[in-house]
Amino acid sequence: MATDRGFVEYVTEQLQGAGSVRAKRMFGEYGLFCDGLFFAVVCADQLFIKPTEAARSAFPDLPMAPPYEGAKDYILVEDIDDTQTLTALASLTCEALRASERPKRRKYGCI
Repeated sequence: MATDRGFVEYVTEQLQGAGSVRAKRMFGEYGLFCDGLFFAVVCADQLFIKPTEAARSAFPDLPMAPPYEGAKDYILVEDIDDTQTLTALASLTCEALRASERPKRRKYGCI
Protein backbone atom coordinates (compact mmCIF):
# COMPACT_ATOMS: atom_id res chain seq x y z
CA MET A 1 0.00 0.00 0.00
CA ALA A 2 1.45 3.34 -1.03
CA THR A 3 1.81 6.19 1.42
CA ASP A 4 -0.44 9.23 1.10
CA ARG A 5 1.54 12.39 0.25
CA GLY A 6 -0.57 14.38 2.74
CA PHE A 7 0.52 12.05 5.55
CA VAL A 8 4.18 12.55 4.62
CA GLU A 9 3.75 16.33 4.63
CA TYR A 10 2.11 16.16 8.07
CA VAL A 11 4.95 14.02 9.44
CA THR A 12 7.61 16.41 8.11
CA GLU A 13 5.76 19.35 9.68
CA GLN A 14 5.65 17.54 13.02
CA LEU A 15 9.41 16.88 12.83
CA GLN A 16 10.54 20.44 12.05
CA GLY A 17 11.69 20.95 15.66
CA ALA A 18 14.47 18.42 15.01
CA GLY A 19 15.94 20.36 12.09
CA SER A 20 15.28 20.83 8.40
CA VAL A 21 13.31 17.67 7.59
CA ARG A 22 12.65 16.77 3.96
CA ALA A 23 10.96 13.78 2.35
CA LYS A 24 12.27 12.08 -0.77
CA ARG A 25 10.35 9.50 -2.75
CA MET A 26 12.26 6.21 -2.61
CA PHE A 27 11.23 2.77 -3.82
CA GLY A 28 7.54 3.68 -3.92
CA GLU A 29 7.57 5.07 -0.37
CA TYR A 30 9.44 7.95 1.32
CA GLY A 31 12.80 8.44 3.00
CA LEU A 32 13.13 11.24 5.55
CA PHE A 33 16.26 13.38 5.81
CA CYS A 34 17.13 15.75 8.65
CA ASP A 35 19.68 18.37 7.59
CA GLY A 36 20.66 16.04 4.73
CA LEU A 37 21.01 12.90 6.89
CA PHE A 38 18.77 9.88 6.19
CA PHE A 39 17.09 8.87 9.46
CA ALA A 40 13.60 7.48 8.83
CA VAL A 41 11.17 5.99 6.34
CA VAL A 42 7.46 6.37 5.86
CA CYS A 43 5.85 3.18 4.56
CA ALA A 44 2.13 2.42 4.31
CA ASP A 45 1.29 5.62 6.23
CA GLN A 46 3.50 4.63 9.18
CA LEU A 47 6.67 6.33 10.46
CA PHE A 48 9.73 4.18 11.11
CA ILE A 49 12.87 5.75 12.61
CA LYS A 50 16.31 4.14 12.45
CA PRO A 51 17.14 2.54 15.80
CA THR A 52 20.14 3.85 17.72
CA GLU A 53 21.30 2.98 21.23
CA ALA A 54 20.53 6.51 22.40
CA ALA A 55 16.98 6.43 21.05
CA ARG A 56 16.27 2.93 22.37
CA SER A 57 17.60 3.90 25.84
CA ALA A 58 15.53 7.08 25.98
CA PHE A 59 12.35 5.47 24.60
CA PRO A 60 12.46 1.76 25.52
CA ASP A 61 8.68 1.33 25.31
CA LEU A 62 8.38 2.25 21.64
CA PRO A 63 7.73 -0.83 19.50
CA MET A 64 10.11 -2.11 16.85
CA ALA A 65 8.91 -3.39 13.48
CA PRO A 66 10.22 -3.74 9.93
CA PRO A 67 8.95 -1.06 7.52
CA TYR A 68 8.56 -3.70 4.80
CA GLU A 69 9.00 -7.44 4.47
CA GLY A 70 12.61 -8.53 4.82
CA ALA A 71 13.81 -5.25 6.35
CA LYS A 72 15.55 -4.81 9.69
CA ASP A 73 13.45 -3.54 12.58
CA TYR A 74 13.05 0.21 12.95
CA ILE A 75 11.39 2.15 15.77
CA LEU A 76 7.69 2.34 14.90
CA VAL A 77 6.21 5.70 15.90
CA GLU A 78 2.50 5.24 16.49
CA ASP A 79 1.70 8.66 17.99
CA ILE A 80 2.63 11.19 15.31
CA ASP A 81 0.71 13.91 17.17
CA ASP A 82 3.07 13.90 20.19
CA THR A 83 5.42 16.53 18.77
CA GLN A 84 7.61 16.71 21.89
CA THR A 85 8.41 12.98 21.93
CA LEU A 86 8.70 12.82 18.15
CA THR A 87 11.15 15.73 18.01
CA ALA A 88 13.25 14.34 20.88
CA LEU A 89 13.38 10.89 19.25
CA ALA A 90 14.38 12.31 15.87
CA SER A 91 17.01 14.61 17.42
CA LEU A 92 18.60 11.78 19.44
CA THR A 93 18.62 9.52 16.40
CA CYS A 94 20.19 12.12 14.12
CA GLU A 95 22.85 13.04 16.68
CA ALA A 96 23.81 9.38 17.09
CA LEU A 97 23.85 8.77 13.34
CA ARG A 98 26.04 11.83 12.74
CA ALA A 99 28.46 10.69 15.43
CA SER A 100 28.78 7.27 13.81
CA GLU A 101 29.14 8.54 10.22
CA ARG A 102 32.17 7.30 8.37
CA PRO A 103 34.42 9.94 6.85
CA LYS A 104 33.81 10.43 3.14
CA ARG A 105 36.30 8.71 0.89
CA ARG A 106 38.46 10.87 -1.30
CA LYS A 107 38.23 10.23 -5.00
CA TYR A 108 41.60 9.70 -6.62
CA GLY A 109 42.52 9.91 -10.26
CA CYS A 110 39.97 12.59 -11.11
CA ILE A 111 41.12 15.30 -13.46
